[in-house]
Amino acid sequence: MLANMGWFTMDNNGNFTLEILVVGMIILMILGIISVASEISQEKISKSVENNNIEKAISEVADTLINNPGSPINWEDFKSKRVGLAIINEYGNVIPNSVSYFKFLELGRDYENLVTKRLFDNKFHSSMELIPRETSISSVKIGSNDVQSNNVFSANRLVKCDFFKKYVICDFSNDGKCNHNHNQKDHSCNYFKLFKGNLKKTDYYLLINDSERLENKYSIDTTHFKSQRGESISSTRIYLNDKLNELFEVNDTSSIVFIHFDKKDTKAVLVGIPRDFDKNKLNYNYFTTQPCDFVIKAWS
Repeated sequence: MLANMGWFTMDNNGNFTLEILVVGMIILMILGIISVASEISQEKISKSVENNNIEKAISEVADTLINNPGSPINWEDFKSKRVGLAIINEYGNVIPNSVSYFKFLELGRDYENLVTKRLFDNKFHSSMELIPRETSISSVKIGSNDVQSNNVFSANRLVKCDFFKKYVICDFSNDGKCNHNHNQKDHSCNYFKLFKGNLKKTDYYLLINDSERLENKYSIDTTHFKSQRGESISSTRIYLNDKLNELFEVNDTSSIVFIHFDKKDTKAVLVGIPRDFDKNKLNYNYFTTQPCDFVIKAWS
């Protein structure tokens, strides 16, 4: 019966013809192609799952960091139980979508332990960058700089960053109190308590936004020494220690100091900074809250 089938025919010597061999080879080739296609498909699925896991992980980490201050809330000064970057305001409330500059820097000092190990369970390499929208402020990057992968995933969030705002003593863009009863429709006044001993370890500056007109005037006095004399604003950075020291009487250890600007809502801040502070960053914008792009990149 088989002998009557065309592709199982025998020659005169009773041997199978080449047709059966060709068919067998075709079948093997088909099976091989199916096998390779299956392996490629499985690899693509596995890679897709891995990529989705990375994207999901960095997205969740980004949202958690910018909406959680961590534990304790000032963990940057202690050993952290849980890291977070969100800012706590003066009323003790969490500011959503915010980044504390000093927490960000502290995260960078122990990045491998706090981020790679704790947050990503050693599964990914990563980096974080804070990119201010204000071009006078430099961007800051922490984590790995060595990207050895073609597949880099990122999460980008718009946040508010406080930079060096913790050194701000007075903000003159807000209404304050005045010992001269200046009308705040025409002036910007505020005050602070100064201990004489602080002048030995702290540098005090008035920082003024570039947009302010330098022909405006300011004056400084105390509850004991009142002066109506105004000085022209000659610079956007005014060193005050010498002027403040002159306001103390011989036996004074502290004094209430008032500062007045002859313009409403002056964009200026009074700051008290450590002596070793980087003077190149004595810029008004560094001491006010700024919008920034917070970018996390990760790769396996």
